[in-house]
Order: sequence, then structure tokens, then C-alpha cells
Amino acid sequence: MSKDNYWTSQKVIPVIVIENANNAVPMAKALVKAGINKIEITLRTSAALDAIHRINSEVPEAIVGAGTILNAKNGEQAIKAGAKFLVSPGSTEELLNFFNNSGVRFLPGCATVSEAMRLSELGISVAKFFPAEESGGVNFLKGVSSVLQKISFCPTGGINKLNYKKYLDLSNVVCVGGSWISPASLIESENWDEIIRLASEIKGV
Repeated sequence: MSKDNYWTSQKVIPVIVIENANNAVPMAKALVKAGINKIEITLRTSAALDAIHRINSEVPEAIVGAGTILNAKNGEQAIKAGAKFLVSPGSTEELLNFFNNSGVRFLPGCATVSEAMRLSELGISVAKFFPAEESGGVNFLKGVSSVLQKISFCPTGGINKLNYKKYLDLSNVVCVGGSWISPASLIESENWDEIIRLASEIKGV
């Protein structure tokens, strides 16, 4: 099974919803301090693109990416802001064409065997599995591992402190995405010490 080193180098990618761009830099610095460099900022708020720009400009140790990419315009805006990788919940023709010509790393989303087969046929070796828990979770990925041998997954959606290791134990999982490391509540309260503590727990995974 193909494994892309870019995605295996960090086993847990924080998936972050940020409401205030002023919190972006200290949040990223807290994660980097704990040994977490790859960070996904979801485009679900008006502050997201500014947050990506600030992290890219002021925290050079961080590899900041953009999630919730729904169309080519989202992707263009994210790259302009400084995103180094893109993540989408699904895979449309428009998105896949954009991704292939974007010049940055990307994780297209899938939730079914047919969608994963299509991505594999297009030469994609790593895809986002979303929403993971609602789409069958660990049992689904175990079930398809012997059939879909040319594609690996980054499960996201319902991944938490209690179940993420079960996903990482699977042969066809290269990393997981989750929000428990830097939840919105801790970011809003500027509790950077707690984020450092949570991130440090998964550093050696």
C-alpha cells in the first residue's frame, strides 16, 4: 500500500476552527512548542484566511493548511493566504482539477468504497475519510483494507482522545485529523498551556 511520507510524518493533524485571527499566532506557537508543526485551519469562519496568513507569516516553523475546501475559489483564497496544503470533505471534478494544478499538497475527501476507488483510479494515494465515525469508522477501514490496496486514509470526523490510536493502528491509515488537541473553547479563552499539554500527549505517537 502506498504511503506518502508527507502525511505519515505527523500522525495527528489538529483541525482548528478559529473565530478571532488575533489568536492564530499564539495558538500556532503553542502547538509548535509541543512538537506539532502541521496545522489545519478550517474555512468555516470569516477569520480563517487571515489566521492562515498570520501563521504563515509569523510562525515559520508551522506548516499551515486549509480545510473545508469546497470549490476552486476556496482553494485559490487559501493558497493566496499562505496555505501549504488543502483538505476537502469531498471530491468534485472541479476540486480535483484544481488540486492537481494547484502546486500544493492536498487531501481530497471520500466516504464510500466507490469514491475511494475513483480517487485511486486517478492516482491519488492518500485521501481524507470523512466523516469517519459516521461512515463506519475503524470497522469500515478494516473491511476495505484488503480490497483498496493502493490508497491510504486520513480519517477525520469524530476522532478524539479515546479512539485516535485505534485508527492509527490500521495499516491503511497514515494520520488522523481531530479538534480535541486545540478546541475552540481553549483558543477563545487563550489557554495556551492546556493546548501545549494536550498536544504534547500525542507528540510521540
